[in-house]
Amino acid sequence: MDFAALMSAQIAKAKKPATAASTSTTPVPPNKDSTTTTTTSKYLKRADVERQRQEAYEAEQAALEEARLAKVAKKRKHEDEEAERNRVREEKRRRLAEESKKLRQEDEEAEERARRKRLGLPELPPKKTNGEGDDTPDAEGHEAQQDIDEDTLLQNLRDLDEPARLFGETHTTRLRRYRRILARNKKAAAEAAIVMTNGPIPTTLVPVPGAEMKVPESLPKDAAGMNFLYRQLASYFTMVLTEWQAALSRRDDSVKSTSAGKQAYNAMVQARSNMVPLFRKLEKGDLEKGILEPVVEIVRYCQERRYVDANDAYLRLSIGKAAWPIGVTMVGIHERSAREKLHESDKNSAHIMSDETTRKFLQSIKRCLSFAQTRWPPYDQLQLMG
Repeated sequence: MDFAALMSAQIAKAKKPATAASTSTTPVPPNKDSTTTTTTSKYLKRADVERQRQEAYEAEQAALEEARLAKVAKKRKHEDEEAERNRVREEKRRRLAEESKKLRQEDEEAEERARRKRLGLPELPPKKTNGEGDDTPDAEGHEAQQDIDEDTLLQNLRDLDEPARLFGETHTTRLRRYRRILARNKKAAAEAAIVMTNGPIPTTLVPVPGAEMKVPESLPKDAAGMNFLYRQLASYFTMVLTEWQAALSRRDDSVKSTSAGKQAYNAMVQARSNMVPLFRKLEKGDLEKGILEPVVEIVRYCQERRYVDANDAYLRLSIGKAAWPIGVTMVGIHERSAREKLHESDKNSAHIMSDETTRKFLQSIKRCLSFAQTRWPPYDQLQLMG
């Protein structure tokens, strides 16, 4: 046997099992024509594997969503039940409070009736029904004592250009409406009676004559003296602002149109606007004592033409005398003696930094001080500020 025949025999023997395994279906028996039998393959397609994974993921997500919805529904149900319990509890509390209030009122009325009976006073008037609760007079019957005849009341309302009758209105409610109208008209008349001055800053403080404008050295102790002091301060600042405005108006047009002239006019307008809160505080009499005393000192020095002293008083008011934390205040574990001055009382602290409004009108006072020394020069040249 040659080599070629041997190789052909071996190749034929190797091809026989592969050919037998290549068939994947079995023939159908002759007695079973309605069903087919196929052999199960041990390999799966990639598409089938992906489809199975997608179905498992969707089933898992659906289960999670269902669990979440169930949890949300359970939580909402619990909140609704809690809200209902709170509502029932509040309703019960309100009902108990109303009942206790009613019982307390009945006890008080019984005590009042017994007291009136014991003292020989007239009986309490009967309580009104619903819709007439506003007609109940007070405990002493003042409203009944101040009653007005119906015809007179109607005529008075017509004289006031008010409707004589309103729908569902009783005599008592009509009388109360008439009294409210009178009170409102009286308040309006009182407000209209307040005369505002026509100065640079309109105010209700009556100006004082020039001879009485000199402020005292110390604050008055009585209310009348304080009111007069407020009038003196308002009159002085009104005089300074008026003179300032007049001095600017007397300038030539060539000076007014320059940049410096416009800046001077804007400074005057700004100072006048910033001093409005000071005038309002003087009208109400609620200017703080820590600010009022230095302001009175500044005005007194200005009236005496001692502008250097007035400037010193302004610096004490604006900057204060409190210690400033300059340098090292603590070395190691030992505290320096200068540190104690940082925690002194507020009497030496600066008020100009308290709020923006206070800072602005104090700055306006300084501008009035600067103008006053040019309008009324000092007697001593050493009192002239630089």
